[in-house]
Amino acid sequence: MSEIPKDPLKAILLDLECHFTWNLLKEDILFDVEDTIEQQLEFVTTESRLTLYNLLAYVKHLKGQNEDALECLEQAEDIMQREHSDKEEVRRLVTWGNYAWVYYHMDQLKEAQKHLDKIGTVCRKLSSPSDYKLEMPEIDCEKGWALLKFGGKYYHRAKAAFEKALEAEPDNPEFNIGYAITVYRLDDTDRHGCIKSFSLGPLRKAVTLNPGNAYIKVLLALKLQDIQAEDEGEKYIEEILDQISSQPHVLRYTAKFYRRKNSWDKALEVLKKALKVTPMSSFLHHQMGLCYRAQMTEIKKATDNRPTGEDKRRMDRLLTTAISHFEVAVQRDSKFPFVYTDLASMYVEAGQCSKAEEVFQKALHLENITDDHKHQIHYYYGRFQEFHGKSESTAMCHYLEALKISDQSSLRPKLISVLKKLAVKRLGRDASDVQSLCALGFVYKLEGARRQAVEYYERALRLDPENAESLAALCELRLSI
Repeated sequence: MSEIPKDPLKAILLDLECHFTWNLLKEDILFDVEDTIEQQLEFVTTESRLTLYNLLAYVKHLKGQNEDALECLEQAEDIMQREHSDKEEVRRLVTWGNYAWVYYHMDQLKEAQKHLDKIGTVCRKLSSPSDYKLEMPEIDCEKGWALLKFGGKYYHRAKAAFEKALEAEPDNPEFNIGYAITVYRLDDTDRHGCIKSFSLGPLRKAVTLNPGNAYIKVLLALKLQDIQAEDEGEKYIEEILDQISSQPHVLRYTAKFYRRKNSWDKALEVLKKALKVTPMSSFLHHQMGLCYRAQMTEIKKATDNRPTGEDKRRMDRLLTTAISHFEVAVQRDSKFPFVYTDLASMYVEAGQCSKAEEVFQKALHLENITDDHKHQIHYYYGRFQEFHGKSESTAMCHYLEALKISDQSSLRPKLISVLKKLAVKRLGRDASDVQSLCALGFVYKLEGARRQAVEYYERALRLDPENAESLAALCELRLSI
């Protein structure tokens, strides 16, 4: 092929199937994705090392580290030659596509073209209708793994990629693992208050096809626990603990199983084992904090929330320890909102409300998080303001903000209830509280009680004729009645 000028070259690059064309956005890189990939390269149980090096190369590129990206792609090619000789050329296409893109961004157009030529040769050899694209299930699988690693907003696309791969090879062990993990994640992200078990069948099949894979077994165990089949799940957990000694990404989910079973000591034992391998893992420190917090809750229940003597001393030790683990988790993971709200709640427990306020402010200013996470931050901050921040008005603002963000959250019924109670309480003290009148109007509108909503908005308008919220809501409601 003769040398292609830069603009036509980019048109060809955009037609490739590789990480650079799968619309994986820089702002969606998870905070600890590099650490996670490197851990999995050391303890691989799911994705192939080839897949992980390809993904790591793309992440390095997004961070402006193109030389490091090339090193990762060299590792991928080396693995390809050693481990995938049967389908070497097909599996290399994604790697070559990534090479071409990295060289293009480095303005090394001859190197980019060299890798395009390799892709073109394979496509012609296999009679592809496209000059630079080949429809193969291995490529769909690679795409699925990449989408899965970029977080929740990509899960539905990942599912579609794995489904496409499975259409070609229904019993392929790797394709089934990827599909099962994706559906498991979707069960959680799409649950909206009810437990879903769409992943149960895919997980069982994946375990059957991959009996030595500890990671897929631990997900099956957790799903069985979800559907009240904990005894069956624990059999898989026992198999896992016999099977592995130092796979932190498996141990952390094993600990989660025991934590949900209220076996705090067993959960902590497993977590400490995992922390020896990855001492700065935000996930592990968060789980440790949750276990210590749960032990505190047990003491509170046993002492009717009035611990004394040794119980009080143990409570204080557990509180200090929980805070220390949550603090590490916050330092290591800047995007996971539950770490913030859990740390803030522990500061409140310790009487350190100013520190809780600081943590909540950081959480409220998190960027690139889901609407569901924003919704929960506003809810918990509202609770903090209502009961510890001495500002019912601020609490009401955040309850309203939470309800406006998400109408599908499991917290929605609770939010409506707490907002309604707070508004009624405030109106009992001051019948001319416009904020509370508008809040009740909004709540009744959400519940479909339009006439009651109109009544409260009209009362608000009589007190504040220029209130834009009431005017807009009334216009909308009157048109719908």
